[in-house]
Parts: sequence; C-alpha cells; structure tokens
Amino acid sequence: MPVIGVGIDVVDIDRFVQSLERTPALRGRLFTTAEASRPAASLAARFAAKEAMAKALGAPVGMAWLDAEIVSEETGRPRFEIRGTVAARAAELGVAHVHVSLSHDAGIASAVVVLEG
Repeated sequence: MPVIGVGIDVVDIDRFVQSLERTPALRGRLFTTAEASRPAASLAARFAAKEAMAKALGAPVGMAWLDAEIVSEETGRPRFEIRGTVAARAAELGVAHVHVSLSHDAGIASAVVVLEG
C-alpha cells in the first residue's frame, strides 16, 4: 500500500495546559466529550495527533477538530475515528488505513500519523 501522507507534531504539555486554562472553551472546540475528560498529557498527545493528521492530509482548509477523534482499543492502542471534514479529505486522497502513534515524556507530547492508500 502506498503512503499517501505523513504528519508529526510535538506539544509542550505545560504550555498546552496554560492555553486550556486561559481559554476554557478551547477544550470543547478541540476535543470530543470522551477525549476532554482525559489527563493533561493525554490531551496534549491527542492534540498533537490531530495536528499530525492535518499535516498528513495536506492541511485542508475548514477541517473540524472534532471530526478526528482518538479512541483507545481494548488493548490501549490508540486509533483515529474520522468523520465529516476529515473523512471527506481522506476519501478524496484515497486513504484506506490511518496509523497513529502517541507519546508523552519529559513535558513533551508527540504524535505521528501515517496515511496509506
């Protein structure tokens, strides 16, 4: 399967938490209800994943943050559930598989997204 897109992003966890505290409505604009209840490091990693997804899709104009949700499988492995604007762009590009990896350590959260056709 050909690689259609790759995205990576890193987030300073403390700075991200400060942004959420400064602008409380930001949490609701960036995260689904299920995501929003997670701890700070996990939220930062999920935001990094959404940014990485946007980069892998070619930074489409009008992408809705809530259309890309990170869910955890029973094993704990993260995966994207995409819908709406994100699913439409992925279909346009011919994406068949989305791979995501999240990490957080030493105050930094990171994510990598690989899109395959």
